[in-house]
Amino acid sequence: MPIIVLTNHNNERLFKQGCIMGIGSVGVGSGILTQDVLDQLRKADEASRIRPIDFSIANEKDKQAAFDVIKANMKNLSDAIGELASGTLYDNRSVDIDGDSIKMSVDANADEQEFSIDVSKLATKQIEESGSFASQDTKIATASGSLTLNVNGKDYTINYDDTTTLKDLKNSINTVAGEDIDATIVQVADDDFRLVLSSTNTGANQDITLSDNDGNLSDDGGTSGGGTKLTSDFSDLQTGEDAQFTFNGQSITRSSNNIDDLITGYHITLKQTGVSNVNVTEDRDEILSRIDSFVEKYNSAIDELDKMTKASTDASERGIFSNESTIKGLKSTIQNMVESVGGGVGMLYDYGFDIDKEGKLSVDKTVINDKLDNDSANFQAFFSGGTFLKDDSTTVEVDGAFSELGDILGTYTKTGGMLDNLDESMDEYLSELQDRKTDVTQQLDSRYAILKKKFTAYDIMISKLNSASNMFIQMANAQIDAQKH
Repeated sequence: MPIIVLTNHNNERLFKQGCIMGIGSVGVGSGILTQDVLDQLRKADEASRIRPIDFSIANEKDKQAAFDVIKANMKNLSDAIGELASGTLYDNRSVDIDGDSIKMSVDANADEQEFSIDVSKLATKQIEESGSFASQDTKIATASGSLTLNVNGKDYTINYDDTTTLKDLKNSINTVAGEDIDATIVQVADDDFRLVLSSTNTGANQDITLSDNDGNLSDDGGTSGGGTKLTSDFSDLQTGEDAQFTFNGQSITRSSNNIDDLITGYHITLKQTGVSNVNVTEDRDEILSRIDSFVEKYNSAIDELDKMTKASTDASERGIFSNESTIKGLKSTIQNMVESVGGGVGMLYDYGFDIDKEGKLSVDKTVINDKLDNDSANFQAFFSGGTFLKDDSTTVEVDGAFSELGDILGTYTKTGGMLDNLDESMDEYLSELQDRKTDVTQQLDSRYAILKKKFTAYDIMISKLNSASNMFIQMANAQIDAQKH
C-alpha cells in the first residue's frame, strides 16, 4: 500500500480523534474513505435491488385502487339486476285521479282497476256552543257539583265548585273527555265568550249533551242558580252527519271521510263534493326507472373494464389489468350474459334490449310499454320468474332473466367468488413484496454497517501511515539542516 502523506501538523490529534469517534466519523483521519463514498455505494445498491421492488409495490397498489373501482361497479350492477329480479317491483301501484273530490293512496299488490266516486255529502262533526259569558274568567257555579257530558252514548263526569271559571271548565273537559271532545272558548264579540264543544270524530252518532247533576250552575257569575248558559242555552253550530257517496254508482255511507275499508289496500280521503275518476295501475314509472338504472350500471361497468383490460404496446395506453385473466374473463362474461338468459321462452332482445358494436347496452321503451300493456303477467315472469304462458297455451316455470343474470354475475361477485379470490391473491403478493423489501433493506443495513467499520479501520491505518511519514520527513529535514550548519 502506498504511503499517503498528510501535511497537517495535527495528524496525531486526528489519529486519536479517529480512534475515539470510531465508525461514526468515517474519513476523519484521511479524508478519503468518507461517509459520502458509503452513501453513493448504498444508493447504487438500492437502485439495483430495492427500486424494482418499490416499482412493483406501487404497481400493485395501483392495481388494488383500480380493483376497488371494478368492485364498486360490480356492486352497482348487481344491485340493479337484483331490483329487476325482485317480484315485489311489480307489486307497486300508481294512482291517477281525474277530479278533486278525493285523494287516494294504495298499498303494494292492491287490485288494479278503474272506478268513479261521486261524493254528495262529507262527514261532519257535531259542534255545540254555550250561551254568552262576560269573560273566560266568569265563575260558572254557586257551589260544588258535577256535570255529565255525553258523547255518542258515552258519559263523562266533570266536577266543579264555586271557584270554577269558564276557562277552568274548558280545561277539565279536555282533560277528562279529550278522547271524544275538543273544548275551546271563542270570543264572539266584546263581553261575549262562549264554550264550544266539538266531537273529535265525524258522523251522525256524535250527539253531545251536557247536564247539571246538582243544580249549582250559574249564568251570571255565581250569584244565582239555573245554569241556562251551560245547559238550557246550548245550541247546535253543526250537526254531525255521515259521508255519502257512490262507488261506480253503488251508494255508500261512512261515518268518516277517511275510508280504508272500501277495497283492501285502498286508502281514500273524501275532500269535497263532486265526481273523481280513478285508475289504479301497475307503477310503470318505477319499472322503467329500474330498467334505466340497469342499462346505466351495465354500460358503466363495461366502460371501466374496457379501459382496464385494454391491450397496447404503449405502456401509457395499456390497461392495468390487460394481462389479468380474471378481469378479462369478467368482461367477457358480462358482454355475453345478455344473450344467454331467458329460460327458453325468449331473450332480452325480445323486450327491447340491444347491444351495439361497441358493447353498449340500450333499451327501447316503446317495446317495454307494449309488453306491459299486452301481457304484464308474462313480462313479470320473464323478468323475475314465475309461470310463463306460451303461445300454444301451455305454461312453463321460469327462473326469470334477471335472476339468471344475477346468478351468472354472482360467480364473480358473491362472497368467496372469483373477485374475492383475486383480491386475496393481490393482497398476498403485495405483502410478499413488502416483506422482500424489508429483507433486502435489512441485508443492505447489515452490509453497510460492516463496510463502515472497515472504512473506519482503513482510515485509521492511513492516518497512522501519514503520521509516520510526516515524522520521517521531519527527521530528514532536521538532518539536512544540521549538515548545512
